[in-house]
Amino acid sequence: MKTNRLFVTLFAAFVSVSAYAQTVDEIVDKHVAALGGLDKISAITTIVTERSMAIQGMEIPSKTILVVGKYLRTESTVMGNSMVQVVDGTTGWMILPTMMGGTGEPQDMPADQLKQQIGQLDPFGSLVNYKEKGNKVELVGKEKLDKKDVFHLKVTTKDGQAIDQFLDANTYLLSKLKVDVNGQEAEIGLFDYKDVEGIKFPNAMDISNDQMGVMSLITNKITLNSKVDDSLFKKPVK
Repeated sequence: MKTNRLFVTLFAAFVSVSAYAQTVDEIVDKHVAALGGLDKISAITTIVTERSMAIQGMEIPSKTILVVGKYLRTESTVMGNSMVQVVDGTTGWMILPTMMGGTGEPQDMPADQLKQQIGQLDPFGSLVNYKEKGNKVELVGKEKLDKKDVFHLKVTTKDGQAIDQFLDANTYLLSKLKVDVNGQEAEIGLFDYKDVEGIKFPNAMDISNDQMGVMSLITNKITLNSKVDDSLFKKPVK
């Protein structure tokens, strides 16, 4: 009798765990489908994004050129001064104006900043193909965020970074991210998704932490699969 009861208990636990894991995969699959589907996502090779950033009363135009999984270049204009940040494979360099503590000349990107920038080489996030990437995804539960139902997922990346991700329970698109940046928690809100050639992109983002306050970004234009010159990512020789 005890043996039968133990079997029933263990079987119920197995079914519960299996259903829980399946639920995570169902949510992730719906998220990928909501973005546009894996086939369309996998066909994206380059993304050029033009944005306007608002921070501490300043409006900063920026342009990001991304070769998916390989290169990233962001150009911004701050009070008439040009700022450039580039990831070239596993290395990075930048040009900071003197008003921002730089020299105006190309210099190597600090390791902690480079690590964050390398993460942006994957534009569709840690949930897409998460198993192939070596990431772990856990379902924390269903919660309320700004009066809307969201699925709270905790993602642990291959390199050990923990990211809390909140997916809208109706659209399955990402509403908010919480991530640790240099020992401080940063929150990224994503809003107003727009369709670009069958792929959904957030048109507005708010990035906030206790140190820098809130930075708002509005997307003005996104161009997919345009030809990009690799020389844009090479560090200039003095």
